[in-house]
Amino acid sequence: MRTLSTSIYLAADVGVPTEVEPAGTSLENPYVYDSVARDLKAMEGEGLLRIVDEHLREGRSDAPIDRLRFVRLR
Repeated sequence: MRTLSTSIYLAADVGVPTEVEPAGTSLENPYVYDSVARDLKAMEGEGLLRIVDEHLREGRSDAPIDRLRFVRLR
C-alpha cells in the first residue's frame, strides 16, 4: 500500500514544479498536510526530489508546514 506522499511523488512529472494541493483531499487537515510534507522533505534527502518552496504555518521553524512545492528529479 502506497503512502500519500509516495503517491504525490509518483504523480509528479520529472523536472516540473509540483504544488502539493490540499483542496478536496485528506490533506485539508493541516496535520496530515504537515506529515506528508515532512515525508516529501525526507525524500529530498534520498535525492528523489528538490524542495523549491516551503511555507511554515506560523513562520516558526517548529510550526506545521502549510505549503510545499517540489521538483521530482527521477
